[in-house]
Amino acid sequence: MQSCGDGSRNGGKPSPWGFRNLIRKKQVDSVRVRRHGQLQLAQKLSAFDLIAIGVGATIGAGVYILVGTVAREHTGPALAVSFLVAGIAAALSAFCYAELACRCPSAGSAYHYSYICIGEGIAWLVGWALILEYTIGGAAVARGITPNLALFFGGEDKLPTFLARHTIPGLGIVVDPCAAVLVLIVTVLLCIGIKESSLAQMIVTTVNLCAMLFIIIAGGYLGFKTGWVGYELQSGYFPFGINGMFAGSSVVFFSYIGFDSVTSTAEEVKHPQRDLPLGIAMALSICCILYMLVSIVILGLVPYYSLDPDTPISSAFASYGVQWAVYIITTGAVTALFASLLGSILPQPRILMAMSRDGLLPSFFSDINKQTHVPVKSTVTTGIFAAVLAFFMDVSQLAGMVSVGTLLAFTTVAVSVLILRYVPPDEVPLSSSLQESIESMSLQFGGYTEESDRKLIRDSSISCENYSQCLHERIEALLGCPLIKKDIAQEKQSEQTRRKIAGWTITFVCVGVLIFASAASVECLPSILRITSCVVGGALMVCSVVVLACIEQDDARHNFGHTGGFACPFVPFLPAACILINTYLVIDLGAATWIRVSVWLVIGGLVYVFYGRKHSSLLNAIYVPSAYANEIYRSSSSILA
Repeated sequence: MQSCGDGSRNGGKPSPWGFRNLIRKKQVDSVRVRRHGQLQLAQKLSAFDLIAIGVGATIGAGVYILVGTVAREHTGPALAVSFLVAGIAAALSAFCYAELACRCPSAGSAYHYSYICIGEGIAWLVGWALILEYTIGGAAVARGITPNLALFFGGEDKLPTFLARHTIPGLGIVVDPCAAVLVLIVTVLLCIGIKESSLAQMIVTTVNLCAMLFIIIAGGYLGFKTGWVGYELQSGYFPFGINGMFAGSSVVFFSYIGFDSVTSTAEEVKHPQRDLPLGIAMALSICCILYMLVSIVILGLVPYYSLDPDTPISSAFASYGVQWAVYIITTGAVTALFASLLGSILPQPRILMAMSRDGLLPSFFSDINKQTHVPVKSTVTTGIFAAVLAFFMDVSQLAGMVSVGTLLAFTTVAVSVLILRYVPPDEVPLSSSLQESIESMSLQFGGYTEESDRKLIRDSSISCENYSQCLHERIEALLGCPLIKKDIAQEKQSEQTRRKIAGWTITFVCVGVLIFASAASVECLPSILRITSCVVGGALMVCSVVVLACIEQDDARHNFGHTGGFACPFVPFLPAACILINTYLVIDLGAATWIRVSVWLVIGGLVYVFYGRKHSSLLNAIYVPSAYANEIYRSSSSILA
């Protein structure tokens, strides 16, 4: 059993500077790896709660605006098809999330899955990027509520003074007290309890859904009454062509971002193996259906080129003299934004808590309140930062940074599914407190074990009569039948070869996708270089996926983590398609966005170098084969008893 750091070769003392720190993996959270007496999150959420959280976090006010902008510039009447294509693309990530959420139902979402399947370095980057996403996303949503809320007062100039926006003289900074107050209200609500938060989410989401149903029903009535004049066009259903429809899909894809908030509450779900996949699937399906119906109705009422890009739905109803509908639509927009604000702030404290549990952030963030069973300190910290950002800064120009965190998380989750299926981690990190007992067993039975096993348990072993007896009986059986022993050795060698081939093939899939997506999205490259890169990257990607399809999946996947629940279909094709789509979208966000994100990631790298790597819970961990872990835990429990 190797120590996690480079120091496995120099006295067993791990080096905090080693590359192995970046690829060390943690164990799937279970009752065994949680400290006795440590407070846990309350398991109170049902499938209905998860659906409300998913729908509320996904359907923001964007649909009330995107309908006009995307239809006018990209799709025309084919907007509904763009929403369908984008929904299918989002479903690819949802399938991957659903399997990992069932296998590893703990707080942390994509950060947690990356830490288990890929390693500490990538997990840190994903967690750090998600912190940025939720902070900026929450501040942006809060800023967007103020102008919509002002419509009920007759305009922003009619808002009460303490809520109205003001410009600081000499600095030109527009402060938004209303946005900050709303963030603080949501923070208090989240601190009360997860069940209360989900109830509030369910209420505001229901109001929003009622508003959208009103748009569909009333708009459908007007459309049938007037003959759907919006579709009577000489240019046809695809005025911008198929390319325009796909361009619209890439824009509206971000309307589906938010369903991953469901997985952040995995540790608080009563029946995670059953309810998490159901919550993700239902939330995504409801959002896709509503998006398509709203776009069909609105583009049927008014020709796409006549839509108001700022208020497309309100202006469409106003053109038919239904002025009073503006208040219902505005109510839907406000409740959609409030639900989205809840969905933005809810996951971040749980990610901070998960990173703190792993030692990568101070233990302050992992404290759970005794009364509410909520990470109150993390929630308050998140709320304060988001409120300050919403008060002082117009973050609309930083909106692209939100997408980076989400797309990076989607990509790593898809890669994690491939790793789980083909090369699931076959070692378990144990506390260094067990090293003496592991060493004693190594001395007793080192002579009987295979060379590959001795390399794994050279530095540590356990002293356990039950485990020793089982191991001794197995060795005696092998010694008594040399042919069986030889067959087992050959089978073990064959399995190691298969794992190496699968691991390198997954790496080549990612490299091929990166080359292909980069060449396809960077238009400044010379045409010859661009085409060559696309061909090379595409060939590498396709060949690697074909090789993976021909390789048998690892049988250990059936026992990895929490068994049962949902299994992602069409592996490796579906995860590979997910990796390709998300990588293309994240590269296509533009250089300006990546420059801003890079600054944040550099800050995160410094935090990891100067704090996380030295305080990681895996710093002195001893890795043992997964097959021995259960006996070791059982042995240590009996010794303590």
